[in-house]
Amino acid sequence: MPEAASDAPVATELAGRHYRISGHYDVGREKIREFARAVRNGHPAHRYETDAGKVGYDALVAPPTFASVIGMTATKALLNSVLAHYDLSQILQTDQVFELHRPLLAGDRVRCEAEIESIRRVRGNDFVVVRATMIDQHDEVVQTGVATIVVRLDEQVDPDIVRLVEDVVMRDSDAECATATLSELSAEQAHTDHDLVESRRALTVHTVPKFDDLVVGGELPPVTFHLTRGDLVNYAGVSGDTNPIHFSDRAAELAGLPTVVAHGLLTMGMGAEVLTSWLGDPTAVESYSVRFAGFVPVYPFDSTAVDFTGKIKALDPERRTATVLLGATSAGKKLFGRAIAQVQLS
Repeated sequence: MPEAASDAPVATELAGRHYRISGHYDVGREKIREFARAVRNGHPAHRYETDAGKVGYDALVAPPTFASVIGMTATKALLNSVLAHYDLSQILQTDQVFELHRPLLAGDRVRCEAEIESIRRVRGNDFVVVRATMIDQHDEVVQTGVATIVVRLDEQVDPDIVRLVEDVVMRDSDAECATATLSELSAEQAHTDHDLVESRRALTVHTVPKFDDLVVGGELPPVTFHLTRGDLVNYAGVSGDTNPIHFSDRAAELAGLPTVVAHGLLTMGMGAEVLTSWLGDPTAVESYSVRFAGFVPVYPFDSTAVDFTGKIKALDPERRTATVLLGATSAGKKLFGRAIAQVQLS
């Protein structure tokens, strides 16, 4: 792995460039079920076609954050090619946004385009914003995901971390993210003209709470989950996020952590369950964004509690949507610096 240095060049020439990721992703029934189990999303539409039919679809409905699996492939493809000068052991994710033009369904065949929206340097760190646009078999944008990753250039890479990552991380030399190729697109060729609000007009939701019964300041039922080491290993396999700080004590120690920690996107996925269990319809989530601010430590022989809350911040009577603020804590410490969801209501 290359060493990261504070005087490394900023790849500003990459900002604004668009790429098509080779191949496609087939959304499978069992993959939806596995992912729903991993992020504790319990709505039966993720498991049974009859229940998916009750919310208007004839195939299993993927959880709101399922697109992270596809987006992970796009991000890794960029890091293996045009962003290969960054050291993978120095990369952290700080923000994630999902925009759901429609739910992903079992049977969808999705291809992905990626745009490096921006690269900026702040105090020796490079902040890289990547947008992954997912296009279905009908050549329509189905969902987008925007991830902000930070590369800590001002720290020398510990050779012990390099050796450990090489020895314990799952090999993906045969995986799609390792073999995927990129072809550059012009802005005109890329799928950039997509209006989330317009896409959602065609959708009908079947929520338990009705828009007319909601008030600003109303609270969602609180939810508590308990995470174990097994949950972290399971999520790593399902999602493709194999950073060893989530399962190796030695990796966590070298990273300055007290023990292994839960994936940020795992906690974000559990937050989606707070929304969908209240809504009664997982397809009602229009957008969902989180800024990660803390971590969930998970010790070897005990589970860790993660507590979620939600509050209605705003209501839009014209579109019958609500803006919901989510909170997440573990051992009294905040996990989200900001977590906002836009949801449609009946």
